[in-house]
Amino acid sequence: MKRTILHVDVNSAYLSWEAVYALQHGARVDLRTIPSVVGGDEKSRHGIVLAKSIPAKKFNIKTGEVLWSARMKCPNLVVLPPSYSLYIQCSNALVNLLKEYSPLVERYSIDECFMDLTGHCRNKSFEETAWEIKERCREELGFTVNVGISSNKLLAKMASEFEKPDKMHTLYPHEIPKKLWPLPVRELFLAGPRTIPVLYKLNIFTIGQLAHASPALLKQHLKSHGITLWKYANGIDNSPVTPGERIIKGIGNSTTTPFDVDNKKEAFLYLLSLTETVAMRLRDKGMMARVVAVTIRDTQLSFFSHQRKLAVPSNNTDYLYNEAKRLFTEMWQGNPLRHFGVHLSELTGNEFCQTSLFDNDFVLRRQSLDKSIDTIRLSHGSGAVIRGAFLHSGIPPLCGGVHESFPNMRSLL
Repeated sequence: MKRTILHVDVNSAYLSWEAVYALQHGARVDLRTIPSVVGGDEKSRHGIVLAKSIPAKKFNIKTGEVLWSARMKCPNLVVLPPSYSLYIQCSNALVNLLKEYSPLVERYSIDECFMDLTGHCRNKSFEETAWEIKERCREELGFTVNVGISSNKLLAKMASEFEKPDKMHTLYPHEIPKKLWPLPVRELFLAGPRTIPVLYKLNIFTIGQLAHASPALLKQHLKSHGITLWKYANGIDNSPVTPGERIIKGIGNSTTTPFDVDNKKEAFLYLLSLTETVAMRLRDKGMMARVVAVTIRDTQLSFFSHQRKLAVPSNNTDYLYNEAKRLFTEMWQGNPLRHFGVHLSELTGNEFCQTSLFDNDFVLRRQSLDKSIDTIRLSHGSGAVIRGAFLHSGIPPLCGGVHESFPNMRSLL
């Protein structure tokens, strides 16, 4: 049976979700209708555009652009800080809606999903079902999506990237020459900034030219990635839609400081704040980490990183924090710092945990304490319980947005 795959992509996700939330709480202006962006705190030096409205695009404001530059282009620009917990709730609402149509729903990222509709449309065509999903997202959830339809994940994703917002597009194999091949090669999935210059030197400027290029030539210049791009240009991808939680390879968190950190006391507080956030997310996933990594960047933008494998996997905040402190002490040379990061990897389930005979009672007490603190924060907010060390320090007890390292979409050919 031929597959029918949908790719559902939320239009300007962060900004759309902020706009819907504001309207539900009495706002009179829809943020999507005015020049607005979701970005970091400029005073705290997190001033980067994360998402933008369509009116903001007319001022040539780009994702990733620093906010001071965006404000120069549009002095009346409205800037909102990101609300990660809100985005997770909205993402879950989208997934739940899609599961009403098929159990095969894969959350590819926080704002996009793949869905396998094969054998799950009986009374309507696939196009009618996709249109219904798009309309329900707008009417019931309050935000718009683009829906791409095809026979595999790659083409469905490419289809959803066509005209936006609130659109449905098809890209079936027989439509590839007309809809896909005329596009610039830079628009092909996985054709990144390092790959494009190589393709240009080979006089490959469109996806069609890439599709008709010699695979041997592409492999010579781009190794195995060249073959992958050739397959994608020809619409070849057999990767399955994998329902349920994606396999998480690591969980990390980082922050840029509003001032130069030149002493261990303040550096340790930032490491503790980051570890608190990461460890909470780790426990929420029911997982433990075996590898702890710390990254720092100084005021000259020099980057340093150090990691260590733990003797026993853990998700305890204090245990992970103490390891982060040791890693930091080993690599810091006293230069003023402006960026800190904590990353956990080699994740395992927390069903079983082998501990030392002498440490067993202590580990159980720490696990119980972590569970109690997490429960209170979940019920009463992240600021309900904070460590005394952060009082009057000017450093937030929980800082940095949570970043999860997911594997990219892959072809299994």
